[in-house]
Amino acid sequence: RVVQRPDAADDALSDERIAAILLAQVAARGAGRSICPSEVARALAPDWRPLMGRVREVARGLAREGRVLITQRGVVRDPDAELRGPVRLAQPPDDARSSGST
Repeated sequence: RVVQRPDAADDALSDERIAAILLAQVAARGAGRSICPSEVARALAPDWRPLMGRVREVARGLAREGRVLITQRGVVRDPDAELRGPVRLAQPPDDARSSGST
């Protein structure tokens, strides 16, 4: 009999893990460049589409903390605004990260 361990799957896809991968990908892309949230989801699981909502919510949290920027059509968006359609994720400017402000 196979015993499933949902806790192991939950650990592998925790918000902290999503945040770590998201931040690493944004940093690797570099200043002035952005990533698509789907890149993070694809790094997490072969069946990545169901993860898109969680990736976007983690990105919102990181944006509230000033750790990433959420943009649409090149415009920085408020993480608490209604975000419909494609978004991109980018590093905030160095001065915003060092001062702790958004």
